[in-house]
Amino acid sequence: MNFYHRHKESIIQYIKYCIVGLFCAALDIGVLNGLLYFFPTENKLLLTLFNTLAYGTAVMNSYLWNSKFTFQAKKNTRQFIAFIIQSLISLLIANIIFVAGLWLFDHIHGFPQWLETNIPKLASMYLSALASFFFNKYFVFAKKKEAAAE
Repeated sequence: MNFYHRHKESIIQYIKYCIVGLFCAALDIGVLNGLLYFFPTENKLLLTLFNTLAYGTAVMNSYLWNSKFTFQAKKNTRQFIAFIIQSLISLLIANIIFVAGLWLFDHIHGFPQWLETNIPKLASMYLSALASFFFNKYFVFAKKKEAAAE
């Protein structure tokens, strides 16, 4: 049996997760840049707060779409709590990478401010989304745990 047939369900889930992720990424970046448009700042604490608000908006959208479209899971309290826990862990990953990127750009000069904010944002989104996929697949929406709970 080849790799594709052994992992077909996971591959399809990952493709669906990426599709949802693209829409959530657009929402995430849109909220962050909207906040920066109306409240321009270079303050790292405010930037982290803006990142958290943008991330939180995208995460709630992600839960709605991934629970139905990607993992076809029946929603329940245990699942929602697990999703919130994984979201907080992923947010921590995202904010660490985002702040590290902001720090790095403090030491590199010659980039416009919007790039100095958005490059770390994109890196944080990618790495936290990758971690989030594995948390969701094996912890939040895991079929074995869901079947055992019923």
